[in-house]
Formats: sequence, C-alpha cells, structure tokens
Amino acid sequence: MDESISKIAALVPAYNSANTLDELLSRLLMYVPVTNVFVVDDGSTDRTSAIAEQRGVNVIRLGTNRGKGAALSEGFRVLKDDSRFQSVVTLDADLQHRPEEILDFVREKLQTGADIVIGRRNRRGSRMTIHRRLSNFITSYLVSVRTGTEILDSQCGYRLIGMNVLSKVSIQSAGYEMETEFLIKAVKKGFTVRYVPIETVYDGEKSHMTNWRTTLNFIKVLFRDY
Repeated sequence: MDESISKIAALVPAYNSANTLDELLSRLLMYVPVTNVFVVDDGSTDRTSAIAEQRGVNVIRLGTNRGKGAALSEGFRVLKDDSRFQSVVTLDADLQHRPEEILDFVREKLQTGADIVIGRRNRRGSRMTIHRRLSNFITSYLVSVRTGTEILDSQCGYRLIGMNVLSKVSIQSAGYEMETEFLIKAVKKGFTVRYVPIETVYDGEKSHMTNWRTTLNFIKVLFRDY
C-alpha cells in the first residue's frame, strides 16, 4: 500500500446502501487502511451501519436522514482536526465511483499540489442518462461563470480535498447542492482545483436526488452572496 495513502481519509456518505456498501468497502480496503475509512450513515433504515461495522471501518451515525450534504459536513467536522490526515477523499456508496481510481487522485495531488482534485466523468460513450449529461454540462458552465474559473465537472462527488480547505470553508447546505456550495466557496477563497478522468459508472440505479428540489437548491446556492 502506497505510503501516501496512510495520510488520506476516505469518507463515504451512505443512505440505505446495504445492497452496495459491502462491495464498495471490500474494494476500497484494498487501497486504504481500515482505520482511515469513515462511513456516515445518514439515518438509514436498512443494514448500512451493520455492514460498515462488520468491515471494521469507522461509522458515524446520524439519527435521521438529513441529506448528503449534511452527511458530508458531519464527516468533515470529525476529520478536519484529525492530525493523522492531510486530505480526505469523498466517494459515493452506490458503486458509481470506482475505489480503484483513488490512487489517481493521490498522484494528481502529489504532482500538482492542488488543494482539491475532482473526478472528471466522460459524458460521451457512457451509460449516463441524457438528462444527467445535460444537467452536468449546464451546472458546470454556470459554476464556471460564477467563480471565474473553468470547472469541468461541478457535480462529481468523487473528490480529494486537502485539510487546509476544510479548515477554511464552512457549509450551510444539507442536500446535494452542498458540493456546489463547497466548490464555489473554495475557489472564491483561492484554493486550486485539478481534475482526473474517471470511469462513468451507471447501471440504471435509482437516484436519491429529487430533480426539481435539487435544481431549485442549486439555483439558490449559485446566486447566494459569498
């Protein structure tokens, strides 16, 4: 296992993820030490927490379902003062993110010194639905205009974030729009962003996102005064 990985925490927000979490953790633990993996159970009603505990990883439980943004924020709160880690990698529990690619994020961080490394999904030639491709293109463009910086994939939740960023960026949003708010605030504060290509994994799974509500919240975040 790469020595640099010992300074990386892996943070997995999970809501009713019993069907996919065990496989994700099995693959992730081939690259990241078990003590470095944190699962935030966002008020699940299935065996999400039990599966994480069986794998021996750290489990943070939220009493009720508060949203992906709230789950990430709670994980960041726990991790930001942990002196063992220099960065945290966030990845989803539904297997849309391949744990095997985590080393690509670490290499990009080491080679460029970027504060944030984001996965860039290939929209073409993948099973990503048309509405998700369009949404990704439009939101990335709007965030680019908002920040004055080219943002290649604003919606991808597969990210490496330096602890120096977590100490400076505070978040208000609780839903999926949190990742957009975080990115806008980080860029506005001068933190650097780089990208690594990642495989686009979609298999007709149901999203927990509520499209209209998510869109409305995104618009609110986009035009909020920072």
